[in-house]
Formats: sequence, C-alpha cells, structure tokens
Amino acid sequence: MPFTTRSYWSEQMNGQKKGRERVEHTLIIGAGPAAVQTAVLAGRAWKGDVSVASRPGSRFRKLKENCVLKAEAKDRPAMSGEVSVSRYYDGFTKVPDRYSTIILCTPDDAYGDILESLEIHKRSRVQTVMLLSPGMGANRAAESIIRHQQVEVISLSNYYAATKFKENSFIAFTKAVKKRIYAASNRTGTGLEKVKQLLGPTGIDVVVKDAPIEAECRNITTYVHPPFFINDFSLDETLAETRSVKSLYKLYPEGPVTPSAISDMVKLWKECSVLVEKLGGEPVNLLQFLHDDNYPVREASLSRADIDGFIDFETVKQEYLLYIRYASLLIDPYSEPDVEGRYFEFSKVPYQQISQNEAGEWVLPRIPLEDYKKLKVISRLGRECGVSLSMTGELITRFERRVNGWQKETGRIIAGFCPDGGEGAV
Repeated sequence: MPFTTRSYWSEQMNGQKKGRERVEHTLIIGAGPAAVQTAVLAGRAWKGDVSVASRPGSRFRKLKENCVLKAEAKDRPAMSGEVSVSRYYDGFTKVPDRYSTIILCTPDDAYGDILESLEIHKRSRVQTVMLLSPGMGANRAAESIIRHQQVEVISLSNYYAATKFKENSFIAFTKAVKKRIYAASNRTGTGLEKVKQLLGPTGIDVVVKDAPIEAECRNITTYVHPPFFINDFSLDETLAETRSVKSLYKLYPEGPVTPSAISDMVKLWKECSVLVEKLGGEPVNLLQFLHDDNYPVREASLSRADIDGFIDFETVKQEYLLYIRYASLLIDPYSEPDVEGRYFEFSKVPYQQISQNEAGEWVLPRIPLEDYKKLKVISRLGRECGVSLSMTGELITRFERRVNGWQKETGRIIAGFCPDGGEGAV
C-alpha cells in the first residue's frame, strides 16, 4: 500500500505548531473514473491528504499501483491535473478516524453498506459526507445511518461530468462537463461551501437548493432511463448475446423512442413529483429541466412558452412536446453540417449488453441495472410516505420478469441482480 513521505502524526504535530490548526483530510470512496476525477479536484481545492478506499477487486488492485492519480479533460484545464494518494484502503472497516470529508463516488445502492462498514456513527472527525450521484431519498437514508448531529450530508443532483478511463490506463478522461449541478444539505454548515470550492474553478454552476430531495430529483436519468431502457425493445438488445445495431435515443424501429415510452416517462415524472412534494420539495418542470440543464433544441422545434408552461399542460400535450424534443435531437441541432448537409447524429449511442467480467460472472451493463436499483429505492420510499407509484412498480416488474426469464432460459445467474428484498441500502 503506497504512502506519501509525510505521516499522519507529523502533520498533526506541524498543525499544532502553527497555532493548533487541525489538518483536514479527504477520503474518496470508489475506484472508478468519477472517483479519480474527484480525487484530483479535491487535492486541488482543499488542504490535507487525499486517500482512496474501495471494495477489494481486480480494478482496485491495479489502481493501487498508482501513487499519483491523473485526470485529463479536453479544453478544460481546470479539470486536468494529478494528486498524490496518501493511503489506499481495501474495504472500509480499517479506515482510521482521520478524515473530515468523505465523498461517495459509487452507485447509490452501495451507500448504506459503505456507511455501515465505516461505522461512521462512531467517527469524531468527520464533518461532511458528500453523495456524488444519489438517487431520491439517499440523503435521508444516509442521515439515518450516520446519526451524528454535527455531520452534514450533502446531495449533488448527479455526477458533474462524463468521465471514462483512457484505454489500458487509470487516467480519468473527462469528455464533457455539466453546466449546472444542484446541491443541498441536510443541515446548516460549511458543506455547501466545500462543494463550491470543489467545482467552482471548473466553471460548473453550483445551484443550492433548500432540501436534499430537491437536488436528488434533478437527475435526468431518473425520468429518462427507465421508460426508454426498461421495455421489451431495449431489454431485447441488452440481453442479446449478438452485437446490437440499435441506438439508445433513436425513434422506433432504430431505437426505443415511441409514443408509449414517452407516455411512461410522463407517468413516472408525475409520480416522482408527488413523492417530492410529499417530502417537502419542489418538483421539476421536466421539459424545462431537459432543455435548459441538459440538451436544448431550436426555438423552431419547441417554443419558450411551451417549455416554461409544460408543467400546467394536459397530459396529451406534455407527451406530444416530449416526443417533439426527442425527434428534434436525432441530430445535434447546434452542430455544423458537413459538406452534404448532414448534422452530427446525436442519437446514435450504442446499447451496452450483457457480458462476462474477469471473474467469469454474467453482469448487466450499468444502464439499465442501476436504473432498476434506483426504481426499487423510489418504490420503497413511496411506501414509507404513503404515495402510490404504479408506473414505478410496473417498470420494476418488467425488468424482473425479463431478467428472471433470461436466467431461467440460459441457466445462468446474473451478478448483482437481487429482486427479492434487494431494494438496496441507499
């Protein structure tokens, strides 16, 4: 396990010599590209060490060979850089109580197990727990585990970039950055200022919301992924062992976008909106959020009045406007056409499919497995709050029926798929 030359105790003594200033350290949880990118930003934004903890595995074993983690971003110098890793930890039970900020850079269904393993309720130094990509209700569940009045739990609306590892390396390459991220805390403190210190230099606009649920509900994947990718068309592609030639965001028959899928999207959004209001938050205007915070279309396709007034329209008009939006984004309407007048084919995103990992286990791609897990959490949250979520339940049933059918037909088991009682510790 690589260490930097300065030890923890020498830093504490140096801090005491400088007026008893307490050295504050950061712990990054995760071993993926988002964790590496976040570690680099944390090393630049805050004083103190940056350490990394993750569940043992082949990827983490290889990551630990790097004393320095690096990130690169095209045309984004503020996202590029490197950080010396003070310590790596296999698992969470032996992580010492020396970290004031803990950032969870894992899928949100793992949050509960991680916080329990850290025994975070026993830690005296931790001040801030930051949830990088939480689902709805994640802050509430994390707070119930932490049980410390002085610990802030910060929810970001979602991960702030699109980041992958460069081929055959652990260099995080960020190809796109979100223009806006929403953040909220469960209590008053300095945590939101830390978020601004972390992301401010990158040019990302950090919008502070009043309640964690208002940040957590502002994640585009919550509303878009389940209706588009948990249906027979998409699951046929995901579960096929022959290479898919279909695309994630094309209209049927090239992709999953149909009036029926759009109808499911509106139903899911309305259910989530009722749940957000029940939890004391303000729901999103779905079309406005998709247009202003994600990918805009031309005024000729969708008027500003239709975008801003979307939440008050009848269901049939809402479905029509969303269908127009996705039809308008088959190409990038703001790209430069080529010599033959063709625009960039924005919607041609391939399906990731079921495959075997290094251990020989059959695994589903992140889309739609993580989306299914988030739906399970939303379903549980709805039951706790007494909110009926029929569309959410239907999407869960669809996914489980198809995946269980694949397992029965092939005689194989899919790792990470737990339909019974598997609603996840958030």
